[in-house]
Amino acid sequence: MKFIIAKKLEMSQRFKEDGTVVPVTLLTAEPCQVTQVKNADQDGYEAVQIGTEPDKHPNKPEAGHTKAAGQAFSVLKEFRVPSGAFKPGDVIDVGQFEPGDYVQVIGTSKGKGFQGVVKRHHFAGGPASHGHKDNLRMPGSIGSGGMQRVFKGLRMGGRMGGEQVTVKNLQVVEVDKTNHVLALKGAVPGARGTLILVSGDAKEKQAWR
Repeated sequence: MKFIIAKKLEMSQRFKEDGTVVPVTLLTAEPCQVTQVKNADQDGYEAVQIGTEPDKHPNKPEAGHTKAAGQAFSVLKEFRVPSGAFKPGDVIDVGQFEPGDYVQVIGTSKGKGFQGVVKRHHFAGGPASHGHKDNLRMPGSIGSGGMQRVFKGLRMGGRMGGEQVTVKNLQVVEVDKTNHVLALKGAVPGARGTLILVSGDAKEKQAWR
């Protein structure tokens, strides 16, 4: 299993040999370091924790936790992968990925703030004529008179975006080992600079489970 912590850089495009344009999202992924290896006997499951963005001023708990790796990091993330082949201090970079790999990405979507039902839930809105002057984008009735309550889960206006989003089956188009850049086909959730977790090494699209 291949995995790394990256940051969203920007969107771009690449051209195939036949001239077809491929939209890609560029991710910058500096080399990460293994900070902790979890196993089933001690932790109940297998996982590998890696860190990026060295922390120059860690507190004592942070320094103690990453002592085996020899470096404290401000960003620590865990991947559920078989941990037998890793040890603290190992370096993980983009060189492990190859063009053609299908990966899964996890990021935080763009925050939209408080939005109404038309934008948030794709309501059609009310009629724009025949006396309707100020309720075009209102939700309409939220309940009946016979049951005097608003049921849980009713779609209403509220905060939109800023949620964890997982996208599967994004194909690796290009790997720039010198500049630590990954080019993935398609869109990746989040704004520029968003932290992205990349994992997977499938050679073909995977079914959703």
